[in-house]
Amino acid sequence: MTLDIASTAFLAQSALSGAPSLHEVSPEEARVMYTGMAALSHEGPAMANIEEVSIPTTDGDAIRAHVLTPHGTPKSVLVYYHGGGWVIGSIDDYLTVGRHLAARCQSVVVLAGYRLAPEHRYPTAPNDCWDALNWVDKHMDKLAGQPLPLIVAGDSAGGNLATVVAQRAKQEGGPALSLQVLVYPVTDAAMDTASFADPANQLMLSQESMAWFWDQYAPDKKQQLETGASPLRADDLSGLPPAVVITAEYDVLRDEGEAYARRLQEQGVPVIQKRFNRQLHGFFTMHDVLPGATTALNYVAEQIDRHLAKESAVDAIIVGAGFSGLYQLHKLREMGLTTRVIEAASGVGG
Repeated sequence: MTLDIASTAFLAQSALSGAPSLHEVSPEEARVMYTGMAALSHEGPAMANIEEVSIPTTDGDAIRAHVLTPHGTPKSVLVYYHGGGWVIGSIDDYLTVGRHLAARCQSVVVLAGYRLAPEHRYPTAPNDCWDALNWVDKHMDKLAGQPLPLIVAGDSAGGNLATVVAQRAKQEGGPALSLQVLVYPVTDAAMDTASFADPANQLMLSQESMAWFWDQYAPDKKQQLETGASPLRADDLSGLPPAVVITAEYDVLRDEGEAYARRLQEQGVPVIQKRFNRQLHGFFTMHDVLPGATTALNYVAEQIDRHLAKESAVDAIIVGAGFSGLYQLHKLREMGLTTRVIEAASGVGG
């Protein structure tokens, strides 16, 4: 094994602490452990504004979200779904990650919460994430001041949820997504890849722990293999938004994340895929603990910048966001054309 020095030191310190594996404790205890690990990172870059909002769900409940607005003019709106095996983690645990993403990507970042298993099992989480995405799309002007490219992103189980809502957006004809950023995503419940069997990968996330997460989230084995839980099993991935997929060398999820990237490419979806060597599962979120987190964040930001630069070439430009301009926008989008609206005022109405 050739983990980087920082990861090796972190694992050694964790071993000395005597903390049990996640699958050996209750969900409540696992959540406390996860929050303690998230607290190792510092606060992160200063924001122009951080606001907590409540998003109504289609089943009559509500979920929380943090809206992080960076200093300067935002270039995109990024909806981020946190990891934690659908069982642990929260938008509070991910505030540092959100701050770094907002500052480095110059994006309004919406950390979208979702109800956790086993209290709320599949398909609650993907439905909540879908409701959050639609809420953000509906409130784009208030969140960002103008229509901006909409990006979905997430790590681990959050990467799974990002893939699921991207597939659903295609099926339902919107919201229009500019990009999906998938960080070592869960894509298949089978857990039968070589990376799952490799003893060198049983580190931050082991095969036993992943099986425990699946059993908490979707104990019905048939449900585990539905495309809403295992998006790699979808028959048709064509027409999905371009993707940035990153994986870690020492991660049980490595192979299924890379398999999803290959499937997307085979079906005509533009994909940038990078494996971060000498890194373990979870490294992306461990700012101030693992230097690899900064390297990966900068890589993601560079890919977003390049993607947005390409998107600056559009099919049509509408001058004025009055009634006629908005009607033209609606009709052009119906035709599948990429469109920009230029308006001198601070909002719609002409």
